[in-house]
Amino acid sequence: MAPQHRTPLAALAVLALLPIGLAGCGAGDGNGGPAAPTGRAPAEEAAAKSRERVQAYLDALAARDADAGRSQLCAPMQAAFDAAATGPNGDFADHFTVPQAAITDVRTGSKGQEVSAVITVAAGSRKADRALLFTVTRTGADWCIAGEAPGGNSPPPSGTP
Repeated sequence: MAPQHRTPLAALAVLALLPIGLAGCGAGDGNGGPAAPTGRAPAEEAAAKSRERVQAYLDALAARDADAGRSQLCAPMQAAFDAAATGPNGDFADHFTVPQAAITDVRTGSKGQEVSAVITVAAGSRKADRALLFTVTRTGADWCIAGEAPGGNSPPPSGTP
């Protein structure tokens, strides 16, 4: 059997088609385009996105907008939210108001970004401060709240980055 020789035309065809074949292999925005640079380090971006999600939830809580609050949650949390959010002890119960809410700390935790917040809950003339710990994770190109629990992290001492 005689050895096969490739023609220069075949080599050119492979080189011409190679970029098209590799177009889907690189990092991108999920729509075929390059990912938009944020100008931030991954940890800094994670903290900023987590803070944004929790702040949007706190704003929805203060505005009594359950739909806006639900939209900040990861899909697995939404069914539980729907069942409990407007119930007697839910975050969006009719007899509660939230006159104040503030994020006190954002840090990396074992299950994602941990965002600590303190909310003031009012029922009639009674008010109480409640500490909450939100866990925020990345799902694809987006961020969502994956957990909410009582408590929170103490803010770092002043002067600590």
